[in-house]
Amino acid sequence: MFIVDLLWYFVIFSFLGWLITSSQTLFTEKKFHNMGFLTLPFCPSYGLCAVICHLALIPAKNNKFILFLGSSIILSVLVILIGVISRKILGFKPWNFSKDRLHLGSYITLPYVIVFGILGLFLNAFLIPFTKSLIEFLPFTLSLILVLSICGLILVDYVFSLISTIKLKKRIRTLNDAVKYLKISDSEEKIKELEQNYNKLFTKNIWRKRFAAAFPDLKHSAYVRQISEKLEEIKADNMKEYTMVYESKSDKPFAFGLCFTKLFYLFLIGSILGTVFETIWALFAEGHFECRVGMVIGPFIPVYGGGACFLTIVLYRLYKLSDTLIFVISAVVGASFEYLCSWLQETLFGTVSWDYSNTAFNFNGRTNLMFALIWGFLGLVWVRYLYPLSSKLIEKIPKNKGSIITAFLVLFMIIDAIISICAISRWNQRNNGVVPQNQFEAYLDRTFNDDKMEFLFPHMQNANPTDTSTVHKD
Repeated sequence: MFIVDLLWYFVIFSFLGWLITSSQTLFTEKKFHNMGFLTLPFCPSYGLCAVICHLALIPAKNNKFILFLGSSIILSVLVILIGVISRKILGFKPWNFSKDRLHLGSYITLPYVIVFGILGLFLNAFLIPFTKSLIEFLPFTLSLILVLSICGLILVDYVFSLISTIKLKKRIRTLNDAVKYLKISDSEEKIKELEQNYNKLFTKNIWRKRFAAAFPDLKHSAYVRQISEKLEEIKADNMKEYTMVYESKSDKPFAFGLCFTKLFYLFLIGSILGTVFETIWALFAEGHFECRVGMVIGPFIPVYGGGACFLTIVLYRLYKLSDTLIFVISAVVGASFEYLCSWLQETLFGTVSWDYSNTAFNFNGRTNLMFALIWGFLGLVWVRYLYPLSSKLIEKIPKNKGSIITAFLVLFMIIDAIISICAISRWNQRNNGVVPQNQFEAYLDRTFNDDKMEFLFPHMQNANPTDTSTVHKD
């Protein structure tokens, strides 16, 4: 029954939200605290958000872009509403991002909007179907009794917690009023009595102790400030990679500054990271492992490597800009680069490796708004953290050995590129019935046969829609 399923979603995701939130203290304080508003192990706000997000996006359950975009908007609005309501009714914020950049009323920040989109996509595409399959194992009568009982306990707990919170607020207000009317002439005993009453507020009973541990505003603010200051410290140290100057040439490390050698290694690092990113994306979006590379030898996707170099060249002198501007510039530059690579591949080789024609807000099927936003996020992370880290690692390579290693890697990548182009060309020719004309083409047919090429390039196809033959035969 649909209603029973929704109640189970509410219960299960309320528990998972409580578990994740409370487990964070294991890393921050080496202790496990109940960080929820309730005494029971449930955070209803998580369950409610999950149910609303699921219900709102049922019509778009097969469109991953709409799921991502819709989840970003819906969950962000819900988080802001919960924060505002908690502040108005209970007198405190359950979370505070006032020290972070790109925040909206201290209730949410831009990175969390993107994270909410990913979580919502994962929730609707995988978690809800998986949870539904588990619920179906229970007999309907038993399932109904269990879920109604749990929801009843949550409701009772919520009412008692709300009443206790309101009473606590009144006592705090009473004590604050008493402090306001204190006079210099008042006895020391009266002052000590007020101090004792303050201390008893959060030590008199178990609920207040737990509540103080779950919502310590001052402690939470200090924690957020500590994380923010640590990130600023890392960013300040990373900026040295853009500003460092050496007096003599001999003092300069290997591949210092923005030079060909540095860009070549950035190309390699970006190509490898691109393979890792695409593999994870395939597992997330397609639900199975899929090899996604751009060359026949090695885990390289040149589009990402080229994108890393392109972003570095464009943004190298713009590191002083705000995070927002870097995000916007990276989104435009990354999407433009992706568009250019797609156009060059189709123009030069007559093939395409990606086609977004069926996605929302696409540009001639070569890129779309969602990937532009991803490029923006990747560009921001690259400029602030990944490039400085990569630059430091590259500059640690010994000068003498570095020249030899670089020459070998450049030669290897050139050979890999030539073989990749020839292998793809032969793959297309084989599908068109063209037999090998020489020993090299015969070698390509043996080494990079159809099965291997389909494994390496599962999404590559002929760019000409009127041509019935495709590079990738399904």
